[in-house]
Amino acid sequence: MEAGFSSKNKPIGFFDSGVGGLSVLKKAIDLMPQENYIYFGDSKNAPYGVREVEDIKNLTFKAIEILLSKGSKAIVVACNTATSAAVDDLRCKYKEVPIIGIEPALKPAVSLYKKGKILIMGTPITLAEKKFNNLVAKCGPNLEIVPIPCPGLVEMIERGIFEGKDINDYLKDKFKTYISEDISSIVLGCTHYPFIKKEIISIFGAGIPVIDGSKGTAKELKRRLTEKHMVNDSGKKGRVEILNSSEESRIIDLSYRLLEI
Repeated sequence: MEAGFSSKNKPIGFFDSGVGGLSVLKKAIDLMPQENYIYFGDSKNAPYGVREVEDIKNLTFKAIEILLSKGSKAIVVACNTATSAAVDDLRCKYKEVPIIGIEPALKPAVSLYKKGKILIMGTPITLAEKKFNNLVAKCGPNLEIVPIPCPGLVEMIERGIFEGKDINDYLKDKFKTYISEDISSIVLGCTHYPFIKKEIISIFGAGIPVIDGSKGTAKELKRRLTEKHMVNDSGKKGRVEILNSSEESRIIDLSYRLLEI
């Protein structure tokens, strides 16, 4: 049965451990500007990538409850770490709500494959989880896929550091083994990382693709909403509301700045 008009107007809930998921929300707004969105960032408890899996699950469930209490018609877990740790359990509990998780964009990296290594940047938890390793296994044995754990990088981005010496030095240290090697592509396995894409390109040059999963996630969201007749067809530009567990006003200011609205 087709959802009613009021149901279609309900917001789409986005969740991330901090401001990173805004990179995914931007793509969703580009694709579906008529939708209403509500974003919850858990910057108070960021980063998730260094926490225990059960802790991540508990925090994720609390965040999803907040978004559902606000009337969200669908949920996007715009956090690679939370997706890896909790998305299957979320889908089991909230069967009536479309829940879309984000994964490292390995499939497009493989489709673009040329000679060299595929480097995957991610939090330690994301790269250690079974979900990620299953994703790698599906790519076949002949590809050289190299995980690059990046502890501390999310914290820098949460502080509003997107460019400059500190980020550049951090990245050069992480990539020092690979700068002189053949690189096929670089996959951004954390939604915070697209905000430092320019710095990554400055190290490797514009010839190496830098890929993230935000566009694919936005497309999957639209597909699921269309399938369930839940697309907002009001014809009006939608609203965006940003919430954050942190009491720092700078986080909300930073969030709207990153979203560029």
